Amino acid sequence: MAHTVKEKTKLLNRVRRVRGQVEALERAIENEKGCAEVLHLVVAARGAMNSLMAEIIEDHIRIHVVDPDHERGPRARGAEELIEIVQAYLK
Repeated sequence: MAHTVKEKTKLLNRVRRVRGQVEALERAIENEKGCAEVLHLVVAARGAMNSLMAEIIEDHIRIHVVDPDHERGPRARGAEELIEIVQAYLK
């Protein structure tokens, strides 16, 4: 079973958070808010999307690339390093 199915509730909650951020952005533009406020909302929406992407990538690495219950050594360490890099990049 795909990890997106097993983690469906958690991922849908993140998607709903993204939707809320985008809807707030849309309202701000419709209500002619200032540039600074709109930019803050863009940053928040981008952060929510990046968090969703990081979650899916991390789960993919852990489940489809390296099985942490069976993998030890360089491959497992490499996977952990990759996860840390992806998380740092998407912050």
